Amino acid sequence: MGPVPETLQVDALVVGAGVGGIYSTYNLSRAGFNVQCIDMAGDIGGTWYWNTYPGAMSDTETYLYRYSWDKEDLRTYPWSKHYVYQPEILEYLRHIVKKHDLRKYMRFSTEMDSASWDENTGSWTISCTNGLVIKARYLINCLGLLSKPNYPDIPGISSFAGKIIHTAKWDNTVELEGKKVGIIGNGSTGVQVMTAIAPKVRHLISFQRHPQYSVPSGQGLIPQGYREKINQNYDRIWQDVWSSSTAFGVPESTRKTMEATPEERRQAFQQVWDQGNGFRFMFSAFGDITTNLEANEEACNFIRSKIDEIVKDPKKAKALKPCDLYARRPLCDSGYYQIFNHDNVDIVDLRETPIDKIVPDGIKTKDGEVYKLDVLIFATGFDAIEGNYLRIKITGRDGETIKKHWENGSTAYGAVACNGFPNMFIVSGPQGAFANFPVVIESEIDFITECIQHAQNKKADHIMEVSRESEQQWSDLCDQLVEGSLFKTTASWIFGANVEGRKLSTKFYFGGLNRYREWVQKEINSGFPGFISS
Repeated sequence: MGPVPETLQVDALVVGAGVGGIYSTYNLSRAGFNVQCIDMAGDIGGTWYWNTYPGAMSDTETYLYRYSWDKEDLRTYPWSKHYVYQPEILEYLRHIVKKHDLRKYMRFSTEMDSASWDENTGSWTISCTNGLVIKARYLINCLGLLSKPNYPDIPGISSFAGKIIHTAKWDNTVELEGKKVGIIGNGSTGVQVMTAIAPKVRHLISFQRHPQYSVPSGQGLIPQGYREKINQNYDRIWQDVWSSSTAFGVPESTRKTMEATPEERRQAFQQVWDQGNGFRFMFSAFGDITTNLEANEEACNFIRSKIDEIVKDPKKAKALKPCDLYARRPLCDSGYYQIFNHDNVDIVDLRETPIDKIVPDGIKTKDGEVYKLDVLIFATGFDAIEGNYLRIKITGRDGETIKKHWENGSTAYGAVACNGFPNMFIVSGPQGAFANFPVVIESEIDFITECIQHAQNKKADHIMEVSRESEQQWSDLCDQLVEGSLFKTTASWIFGANVEGRKLSTKFYFGGLNRYREWVQKEINSGFPGFISS
């Protein structure tokens, strides 16, 4: 007989120790619950633990890429640039965990293998790959929105004789200096990696099927007096964030694009271009870029004209210019288009010559040309939102799995709960507000905490379960809100379009963070009508 597995009994199990897991652990432990937090990684950080690729950076300004609830820390924790890079984000999260003594609730290198609802005990039984078994009344999944790497289906991947790296599992031992490097994927991550490694590598080739619109980030050292001004206004800044739609701390214009003269339009676009930030460009110059086709075209034309202005080689500029709408998650960069002016940086336009296959010495395109490479980087993003849930066996009431529950597209009432999965909550899962992630995460966890406290204090059976109708209504609302938005017209991970064979569905709530928070407050004040009463 083998050793008896260790069994833990807790009120609440938090799975994941990233931005969401840390705040969930803080909130629930402070509310008096016996909490355990586990993570498959060796330490805290979540996305920021795994994503160590060169140039990894938040696209939220530093003063907002932190927790709102530690007022003293907001004013005193040091930062020096407009945007934070991965090592600094990780350092900040470690600091928060240490400051609030949260490590004592955490276990690392502990991966959830399966979770099943036990009808008799009204609790969850969680088995971990290291043999640990946890029984918890409440299960809070903070598995991460962008965690499970997505590999493209290209023939011959296994034949490549050089090094293959996925940006989500970066290998810091791979030497890039003096190497011929190819990169597939040019979303936010690809843009950051290319900008960072271009000066170091011997030759960089970007293979692009869908060039994307990117605007300057405005990255740089903060000027004198900037931090003091932020500190003096932090209360008002957060108030503005909570009552805004995107929560990025940028003004949200209501001005209509086509009501301005061509000269005024150019001026407004130039102003936000000079200030930097993708969300500022998309929402601060005008208010209808994501809803009005003509307005969107104006933004597209402006960015395309900037590519022509910056990139000296017309062939490269043509390959870098997107043809579709400006309707994906907005990107920003710190000198991306400029790297293509260097002789060692090239671009292959896959719209003209698609990839045929990967061969031992590089990439072969349909025209027969072989691009010789030492290293091939996949910046092909993630099986976003539900990818992390589908690899774990989560079984709810009557043996229904989450995989089965989501076979027609992933849904979650108020972004946090599913019918048939009592006392199970999801952070940054499907159908959450399309806005600044840390702020969305805080809002969802505050709602989950209220749900758990309600179950604990007001319900005899201590069970919170969403009704089937409520989950469907939320899903219908998410579908309605995306109607009329141009986001729907562009193939994007926002709808799961980057994963081969995945059914497209509305994965976000496009009503804005402010409306989401108002909805949550109403749900709480009305006594949680979306949940089944005992």
